[in-house]
Amino acid sequence: MSTTTNRISEVPFVPPTEDAMEDQADPELAYQKLLERLCDASVSKRYEAYRDIDWDSPEMQVDQDDLRWELAEDHPLGATHWYRSQPDGIRSRIGLNLAVGFCYTGRIFEGILSRGLLRFAASKPHNSLEYRYAYHEVIEEAHHSLMFQEFVNRSGLPVPTMDDDFIMETSRVAEFGSTFPEMLFVYALGGEDPIDYVQREGHRKQTRSHPLNKRISQIHITEEARHVAFARAYLLLNVPKLSDEKRHEMSLAAPTILSNMSKMMMQPPEHIIATYNIPPEVIDEAFTNNPAHRNTVVASLSKLRNLCEKLGLMNDEAREIWRSGGLLPE
Repeated sequence: MSTTTNRISEVPFVPPTEDAMEDQADPELAYQKLLERLCDASVSKRYEAYRDIDWDSPEMQVDQDDLRWELAEDHPLGATHWYRSQPDGIRSRIGLNLAVGFCYTGRIFEGILSRGLLRFAASKPHNSLEYRYAYHEVIEEAHHSLMFQEFVNRSGLPVPTMDDDFIMETSRVAEFGSTFPEMLFVYALGGEDPIDYVQREGHRKQTRSHPLNKRISQIHITEEARHVAFARAYLLLNVPKLSDEKRHEMSLAAPTILSNMSKMMMQPPEHIIATYNIPPEVIDEAFTNNPAHRNTVVASLSKLRNLCEKLGLMNDEAREIWRSGGLLPE
């Protein structure tokens, strides 16, 4: 299916580059320059789902019994006695199913974001850099979705389906692209920052990983760095221009969005819990009342928390929502 094998080692491990917009003498000019760089990077350093992953290579094949899918001992669920006591095949399937679940959730999230970005682009002058960059990001997100779905397909494992209520709610989020783009980009960062943190930590620790999983995360990390840089720059430039009422609405919505998104991105979905009969007390031990997991969630949102501080979105009422959601350092 793939036509190339010569780019597999090309993806660089670089952190997101961001302009400190608030420190620029002319923030609008700095923003336009950032857009130019991001657009250039989307042309010169771009990846395609079926060109840059050698899906048919023997090393990329997905075997549900491959021990490399097992969760590491420092994974919240992987650290539990319940998980370690499962047979080899079950441990590998749980690990693979969690990776597949992440990819499926990622595909759904990126589809919502893409719909929002298309609405955002439609509201901009057709010759603007914002219009161009939004389309670059939509193209990249589309390839991520293809990449994620191909992995899901090849795993042979089940994924959940979305109900009507979820579809209606996501349509409302997509509408923010033209009605309230600042809220759309808070939502975007709420999905991107936690997973980016987890993926980077995995690479930093150099944990045992299947080559296909590693390749997918490499591509995702590289291109999401651009998406994160754009969302942060847009917020830094435009949130200060909002009315007091809009900023207050954002201050209360942000921690609620982040709490929901971090759970979606960092905890097992219900269908996996049901498929493997994971006891409620194990979920409680691994996630709900696990200080280590809570610290990971808090760390994964540290950049977003600091951004909200810079933007004046951390008033007392908002801070209480952050605290009740377990999103603030103790």
